[in-house]
Amino acid sequence: MTAAAESKSAKPAPAKPSFREAFTVYLKPRVLIVLFLGFAAGLPLALSGSTLLVWMREAGVDLGTIGLFALVGTPYTIKFLWAPVVDALDVPLLSRRLGRRRGWLVLSQLLLMAAIVLLAFCNPAVSPWYLLFGGALLVAAASATQDIVIDAFRVESLDPSEQAAGMASYVAAYRIGMLISTAGALFVVTGFEDLGFGKNAAWTMGYIVMAGFVLIGIVTTLIATEPGRSAEARADRAEHANESPIKRVARAAVGAFSEFLSREMALTALAFVILYKFCDALAGAMTTPFVIDLGFSRNDYATIVKGVGLAATLIGGFAGGFVARAYPLATSLWIGAILQMISNLVFTGLALAGHNYWALTAAIIAENFTGAIGTVIFVAYLSALCQSPLHTATQYALLTALSAVGRTYLSSGAGFVAEGTGWVTFYALSALTAVPSLLLLLLLQSRGHFASLTPSKTDGE
Repeated sequence: MTAAAESKSAKPAPAKPSFREAFTVYLKPRVLIVLFLGFAAGLPLALSGSTLLVWMREAGVDLGTIGLFALVGTPYTIKFLWAPVVDALDVPLLSRRLGRRRGWLVLSQLLLMAAIVLLAFCNPAVSPWYLLFGGALLVAAASATQDIVIDAFRVESLDPSEQAAGMASYVAAYRIGMLISTAGALFVVTGFEDLGFGKNAAWTMGYIVMAGFVLIGIVTTLIATEPGRSAEARADRAEHANESPIKRVARAAVGAFSEFLSREMALTALAFVILYKFCDALAGAMTTPFVIDLGFSRNDYATIVKGVGLAATLIGGFAGGFVARAYPLATSLWIGAILQMISNLVFTGLALAGHNYWALTAAIIAENFTGAIGTVIFVAYLSALCQSPLHTATQYALLTALSAVGRTYLSSGAGFVAEGTGWVTFYALSALTAVPSLLLLLLLQSRGHFASLTPSKTDGE
């Protein structure tokens, strides 16, 4: 930590805000903008993920192919590769009229809307496999780009006193966006079927309706104003006016990666980032076909898996926040990892129980509650790793992309495992996949890794 940072951290903590101040911060324009951008960020993920898997399973696509569709999440994994481009370059015309961040936001949102419409006209039963995969991949790529820009916009827009409220609003709205594109989309599809549309036509109309919801993000972006810190970027570009775009991007990327990799145990920490949520992701990758195979209807899935699951996730988020503040970071990570491991065993019980609404509800509550605790604690760890204010955006994109490796690549064979072993054995085995991350956590803790993160954590608090 630099002398300036030490001086800053040594300042007395500000007085706690009154209840009225704590409430009114959520009504500030910038925080409200972040809230609606959270909705925009949460909307597209399921459209190339769990909702698409329901469509595929109903169309008769085999489990092996469904499992391979986890690879559609590749853009979320490699988004750090073009995060420096978003930081270093402007979008022609749009950035000139809207500003650096808002120009990229509008571009990514327009591309996202077009990609969702393209996916809407695919038919899993008869379309060429590459067309369906390609449409889903385009949705994921546009969504990942939007995520990069929203993260940067949120950090640059909010004052330090607004950051906690902004993040809370963002997460809540993100979950609502996911609910709309999962349970909401399924109810919309059912509604079109009730109006006489064929099954595939109903899915097409459902996806077109979801594309319309992207307008919420576009309108929010147009209403928002450009972050004040964009002036710093303009000053930096003026200083390096003679640099080519390629050189500007390279300078931003090299600085971010070299700073992180120069730290002690950097590679071990990156391996831990990849594996920590693998146990949770492996089970989650097959939740949709598992529930369908047990005989539950589409509306059962929407109501219990997504409706009850959302409530459990929100409560688990608050619980995760309490754990993260009550215990040291390493202890919190142990708690999150063990809880996620246990939740997979609950699904083994559901597989034995079969078509039982109470068993499904209990399993979904356990999965979402423990998963949310683990996610909140994990995000606290990722934030603590981003210690350099010069490279926060690119480093955070790198870390979140690596954390998606488990969900994207390592879990891509889950369908083949489930098909070969059966659901009971699959979920029992999935619980054991938490062991490698626990061993890495033990190694990092024994080498004093978390002690080096304590200053950043304290400052953040």
